[in-house]
Amino acid sequence: MRASLDTNVIIHFYKAGLQDILFAFFDEGVFIYEQIRNVELENHGQDVLNQVDADIADGKMELYTNQRLRNLQVYKIFEHNVSENRNLYGTGDLGAYSLVTNDTKQGGPYMSLLQFEDDIMPFTFADVLILRYLIGTVDENQTLKDFNSINTSSNLNWSFKSQVIKFVKRFFKDPYRDEDIVWIKKLAAENNINIKLKLATLSRLL
Repeated sequence: MRASLDTNVIIHFYKAGLQDILFAFFDEGVFIYEQIRNVELENHGQDVLNQVDADIADGKMELYTNQRLRNLQVYKIFEHNVSENRNLYGTGDLGAYSLVTNDTKQGGPYMSLLQFEDDIMPFTFADVLILRYLIGTVDENQTLKDFNSINTSSNLNWSFKSQVIKFVKRFFKDPYRDEDIVWIKKLAAENNINIKLKLATLSRLL
């Protein structure tokens, strides 16, 4: 799976020193758009910028520039999407299968993508941790530990219990779109996992 990263989630993972989770989970590529690097992180993420640059230089993250998009012959689509969705998620996410963002307010990128018919899967940092647990990379205790590390280091004041409830609602009980049900069933089949059983195990920690 590939992912494009929003500013906030970059800062939150890096502040906790857990950015390698992103590179391991999104093993087909992690991308950021040049405006996020050159504007957003310069203004809001100076404390993690050197680490981000080092990971770009090491090839762990790929920087998408306007010139590269032109070379890929998608810049016109990119420009159109920017004008149509400038306040939503921006098309630094063009070509990625998922957008990782912690901006979950109504009208923000996460909720907007859930309400559109779009191929991009939006995830929060908590979603990534839950999904990593479900496919068996780590156990429930490590999942909770990593959630608390990110939550505390960035003063997010998120509740893991509420994030698990939101995850269950999105993918099982009351999804915004049918595609999410199809996606989670495919994930379960490909990894031979009983998601409901694993979520029950995780919930016992809450």
